[in-house]
Amino acid sequence: MSIEVNGRKVDWVKDETIQHLLRRMRYTFPLVVVKIDEKVVPRDNFSEIIVPDNSKISVIHMISGG
Repeated sequence: MSIEVNGRKVDWVKDETIQHLLRRMRYTFPLVVVKIDEKVVPRDNFSEIIVPDNSKISVIHMISGG
């Protein structure tokens, strides 16, 4: 059982939320967009959405400049 996070295969953890996955993968940047199998997950739902087995997760850091 595994998932893919930004192209890297990692172990899947049963009942793990997106919030816990981000913490486990050490994504600490405050502004990120998360997609599960190409579907954007609303930031307000990070603590509720469970990561499904065999899913492809994309974590995109939002950067601003000027």
